[in-house]
Amino acid sequence: MDLSNLKPAKNSVKNKIRLGKGQGSGKGGTATKGHKGAKSRSGFRRKKGYEGGQMPLQRRVPKYGFTNISRKEYKSINISTLQNLADRKNLKSIDVQALIDAGFASKNDRVKILGDGKLTSKLEVKAHAFSKSAIKAIESLEGSAVKI
Repeated sequence: MDLSNLKPAKNSVKNKIRLGKGQGSGKGGTATKGHKGAKSRSGFRRKKGYEGGQMPLQRRVPKYGFTNISRKEYKSINISTLQNLADRKNLKSIDVQALIDAGFASKNDRVKILGDGKLTSKLEVKAHAFSKSAIKAIESLEGSAVKI
């Protein structure tokens, strides 16, 4: 055996059907596209979501709700997270930049402190918003909750 008599396996190579290449090909004339109509023309493209004249899904399903354009999104952080951060980094004051550095928020996030968990040390916390329970928990240990 040498390179001169290498061949592909039997029936592994198939010739491409050459559509529209004359009557002798057996696929000439209409090139399997039928007669006339939009679908037989070159460049035909059906509209996205078109269902053959049936009312499309995006028009059958009703719209509901609305988007409030003045909604403010907050990144919520619990006081238990603040306590863990204060213990790990030995902090007495926690602001938004400390939370960003720790990876709890990104630089464009507004931060809201929530009152879930237990706070054991006196902290000065600066954030965009606080829940009532968070303020109560922080101030019960003579800490301060400063809204920025």
